[in-house]
Amino acid sequence: MAKAKSAYVCNDCGADYSKWQGQCSACNAWNTLTEVRLSSAKSTGARGARFEGYTGSTNATQVQDLSEVNLADMPRFASGSGEMDRVLGGGLVPGSAILIGGHPGAGKSTLLLQTMCHLAQQMPALYVTGEESLQQVALRASRLGLNSQNLKMLSETSVEQICTTAQQLKPKVLVVDSIQVMHVEDVQSAPGSVSQVREAAAYLTRFAKQTGTVLFLVGHVTKDGSLAGPKVLEHMIDCSLQLEGDSDGRFRTLRSHKNRFGAVNELGVFAMLEQGLKEVKNPSSIFLSRGDQPSPGSLVMVVWEGTRPLLVEVQALVDQSHMNNPRRVAVGLEHNRLAMLLAVLHRHGGLQTGDQDVFVNVVGGVKVLETSADLALLLSVVSSFRDRALPQDLIVFGEVGLSGEIRPVPNGQERIREAAKHGFRRAIVPKANAPKQSPEGMEVVGVSRLSEALEAL
Repeated sequence: MAKAKSAYVCNDCGADYSKWQGQCSACNAWNTLTEVRLSSAKSTGARGARFEGYTGSTNATQVQDLSEVNLADMPRFASGSGEMDRVLGGGLVPGSAILIGGHPGAGKSTLLLQTMCHLAQQMPALYVTGEESLQQVALRASRLGLNSQNLKMLSETSVEQICTTAQQLKPKVLVVDSIQVMHVEDVQSAPGSVSQVREAAAYLTRFAKQTGTVLFLVGHVTKDGSLAGPKVLEHMIDCSLQLEGDSDGRFRTLRSHKNRFGAVNELGVFAMLEQGLKEVKNPSSIFLSRGDQPSPGSLVMVVWEGTRPLLVEVQALVDQSHMNNPRRVAVGLEHNRLAMLLAVLHRHGGLQTGDQDVFVNVVGGVKVLETSADLALLLSVVSSFRDRALPQDLIVFGEVGLSGEIRPVPNGQERIREAAKHGFRRAIVPKANAPKQSPEGMEVVGVSRLSEALEAL
């Protein structure tokens, strides 16, 4: 009997090696190599399509001009959820592979079950569950009040059996929940291992491309929030979505980290209710639930998420520190950027916070990734330090440089119009973003230095 061959694959980047080593030479990560057993030549030969790539193309193709490619062959169709369609770039594309990740309890299965129950009334749909029994899924659908007619269900973990059943039913949409429990017969390792996840995802993705089926894959995440499994999993799929939100929170955010059919970092907001996840068409309204009385350290800023502006509240608390090293805590913002901005405030704003604890929080659990929140963050810190509340009709955005200059941000005019729509009457913005004619009933103050912004308060 021939000895089974094995290789070692990095969990982070997917690089493979013939023998184990402590550090991956490709991504420099430590202790990320795991053993993968290679299938024999006989078994792989029986499934020769394994080496055809992820596109599923097995026939000889002809060279075409890019202008001659017919886009009508891949028409989008709506998923039934406007927020999901926004994140996906306008709807579902036939033959696309979509990966949805999130922490346990975030609502991945609930969101997909709602979507599938809606699509099943218009087209063939198949929901494959490998973690739950059919009775558990039916119980959830009954609790949410969903129309479960016409939705085909299958409880299976064998990838080959799933594809065989799908070839018979010919669904337009296929959900596999989850990819970590699926297994391929030819791979001699446990479900959830690097090799099983990689081969199962490649097998299902190839099937979706060949048949024009929309494929949803549910993925688990690790402790740090990254997707569990090999890095190559994110390369072979078309869209990578992340459903975020605390299990005890009311709202969930759906964000795209990779999208071959639309904008990246698009954001969709859902509210978790007794009837399931309901889309929030005006996310700014839910993040602006402020009290009637103005409080020091509270300020509203305009951030840009994907293709639309979003109004969120940032809160700062500055208090006397009783430790040798004052604390710097940022929730929803980058911790290193907070430390840098406090240094700019000291040098160019004349405000010393070296002996103060500084806590900054973005209300609603929103994660702000862009630099347009710099100016609003500093002004909220100044407001808390001076114990002086800012007007509730004030809006602020702008990037702050290390020399104290206020840099312009993209889509400044759209941000100002969104703020005026929600009743804000005063805005402090970068001078380059200030419009020639302010919106009716709104005063726009353009500033070019941090000192000018502090004087405008």
